[in-house]
Amino acid sequence: MRVGIIGGGFMGEAFLRGIVRSEFAGASDIAVAEKMPGRHLALSEHGVRVTDDAQSACIGADLVLLAVKPQDVPAVAESLRGGLPASSVLVSIAAGVPLADVQRYSAHRAVVRVMPNTPVAVGEGAAVCLIAAEVTAEQRLSVQRLLEAVCTAVVEVHDDEEVDLATAIHGSGPAYVFLVIESMIDAAVRLGMKRADASALVLATVAGSARYAIATGTHPAELKNAVTSPGGTTAAALRELEGAGLRSAFDDAIEAAFLRAQDLGELS
Repeated sequence: MRVGIIGGGFMGEAFLRGIVRSEFAGASDIAVAEKMPGRHLALSEHGVRVTDDAQSACIGADLVLLAVKPQDVPAVAESLRGGLPASSVLVSIAAGVPLADVQRYSAHRAVVRVMPNTPVAVGEGAAVCLIAAEVTAEQRLSVQRLLEAVCTAVVEVHDDEEVDLATAIHGSGPAYVFLVIESMIDAAVRLGMKRADASALVLATVAGSARYAIATGTHPAELKNAVTSPGGTTAAALRELEGAGLRSAFDDAIEAAFLRAQDLGELS
């Protein structure tokens, strides 16, 4: 498997680490195109070839990962015209750029639009993928293996609107979780706990709760009820959260993110 990565920023390098770690491709079979010279040394430390030319990174590639900023997609994808092997699959992780636009800019039909989230950096990501009809079964398998290298959950969707909705859930989702973590830590500190102790307890609680929910497959409401004793501390806390409109706040926030994702798609 030969891989070309166009863009060696945070997400590009996160995928690079996952690719090498999972042995999806060997370091000697990976080329990364990155325009920022200051990034070349860090990227080359992975044992891959680093270049500032996008077409050079695509030579002989079975899979090309387009990991540039959304506003750079038109110019970068157009620069790949004629440089993408006919048998390669182009995977775009640019937020808000519709599948058809990537196909049009690149003049390449075998395209997959992927929306990952930042936990891919530690191999714990979530992603949705929209796969063009021209992608072959073999290419599908390659994309699946690529995503499994950095994600623990991958969902295939069927149109760009579904990608936008997922973006509002898992794409922006880490920020929602980090806000909850920050709020819990700050409350504990305000009430007298040392920040280091509060951070350790909150992070372990959030990570453990997620793993427990995954392991049991139990509905979140049941898990919540199992923690909530009648008239106890949890019941008192949940009453405050419900009274403050936590559910409706999340509902409004996710809808706002969804609508904004659609706006960005129209601007691309």
